[in-house]
Amino acid sequence: MNWADYFILGLIGLSMLISIWRGFIKEAISLATWIVAVLVAMTFSDPFADMLSPWIELPSARAVAGFAGLFLIVLILGALVGFLAGQLVKKTGLGGTDRVLGTVFGVARGVILVAVLVLLAGLTALPRDPWWQTSQLMPHFERVALWLTQYLPAGVADNVRFDIPVVPVDGKLR
Repeated sequence: MNWADYFILGLIGLSMLISIWRGFIKEAISLATWIVAVLVAMTFSDPFADMLSPWIELPSARAVAGFAGLFLIVLILGALVGFLAGQLVKKTGLGGTDRVLGTVFGVARGVILVAVLVLLAGLTALPRDPWWQTSQLMPHFERVALWLTQYLPAGVADNVRFDIPVVPVDGKLR
């Protein structure tokens, strides 16, 4: 194992520790909040930005303020819901179960995070570096990253390269 393998294990371990500390309920609500915040900001930022026109003249500044404002409002509301849910879990005595489930959530999040980072690295020359080639864990994450390319636009997905033959679900080599 080289430093890249230890970095991967450290990232997954850190994600797991954070989830153990926070618990599954808070972590799940936090993830859902971020997703909802992005969706709400993308969907409603234009009408919200229009409401800011009496205070912000510049259209580009209004657009940024509208998106950021909605994003932050949803994050704050989500944090409040997460806090209340965490208190409810404590009061019901399910803290241990919540933390065990949090461990699973943290490992899954860490694996997904590493896979996304490997996917992004696949757009660069990093996979050709010696440390990448000698990593024991990298080939496993390359396979996950290549699987994730089906969710990317074709122009982006076609540029992800790891120089390994992988047989995807459709049976064709890339």
